[in-house]
Amino acid sequence: MRRVLVARLDSLGDVVLAGPAIRAVAEHAEVVLLTGPRGAGVAGMLPGVTDRMVWDAPWIANPAPEATPRHVRRLERLLDHAAVDEAVILTSFHQSSLPLAVELRLCGVSRITALSEDYPGSLLDVRLTSRDLPWELHEVERALGIAAAAGFALPADDDGLPALLPQPRSSLRPAGEYVVVHPGADAPARMWPAEHSARLVALLASAGFGVVVTGTPAERELTAAVAGDHGIDLGGATDLRGLVDLLAGASAVVVGNTGPAHIAAAVRTPVVSLFSPVVSAGTWAPRGAPVVVLGDQSAACAGSRARTCPVPGHPCLADVTPEAAFRAVEQLLGVHPKAVA
Repeated sequence: MRRVLVARLDSLGDVVLAGPAIRAVAEHAEVVLLTGPRGAGVAGMLPGVTDRMVWDAPWIANPAPEATPRHVRRLERLLDHAAVDEAVILTSFHQSSLPLAVELRLCGVSRITALSEDYPGSLLDVRLTSRDLPWELHEVERALGIAAAAGFALPADDDGLPALLPQPRSSLRPAGEYVVVHPGADAPARMWPAEHSARLVALLASAGFGVVVTGTPAERELTAAVAGDHGIDLGGATDLRGLVDLLAGASAVVVGNTGPAHIAAAVRTPVVSLFSPVVSAGTWAPRGAPVVVLGDQSAACAGSRARTCPVPGHPCLADVTPEAAFRAVEQLLGVHPKAVA
């Protein structure tokens, strides 16, 4: 089979949302997936990926690595080794596909498909713009549209939703039913106040729910405070595969707009999404499972892409009460009870 590079040089959630487009390419070719470091962990969990490569793109990563000759040569060595016949570059509306297209051309890739508002000259063979894929599209649909323009369509029996391969059962998964509360996020503007998360854990526990609090090693202080005496604190206790299994085993997940939200939906766990409108929920809300979106989507910060909330008091999320999040969990479990293996 021919080998096609699929590039998604961004974060964990972005790579998860690219999954359906990757499966579309994999129906017709071997997929070599190129990700950034923050998205690399999930690459091996996506159906359809044959080979994986990791490179930190200076025009996408934040913080960005230096664009030194040595750093760029490393990408060129990766591309030479990959021996791909063509490339499909997946980007969000605010990202440029052209720097990578230059490198692909220099490495002899003869057919490249990507979205570019800027004039691409001879860098792209198939070019899409916002006239083809409007800004309002969800990221899953945008990626599928780019893949389709390259000639790669999903089979009729594929639901077009993000999905992950099953992971080994984690020894940390508690017995019985439980709800996961994930209080951290990649950016402060996307975090629900910690005291709200702690109050929600107490409300869930008092209602008889088992509660697991998850987070990265850097978030251990946060997860300990949120778990308190009512939840199981697993902050920093799992690797990514263990986190995926914990989310897969949960009855529901309460989480901000961050990677674990997309993982949870991809393993078909209902999500209460505490969604800051710094980016659009219509574009970035989790796909794959029932979702309740909470947060003022018309707040003054809407569309700002701010990493730190520009509005005093962070009202878009701070005004979402723990009681409202608790009711959302009850709603999801009442309407969409999940049978967990």
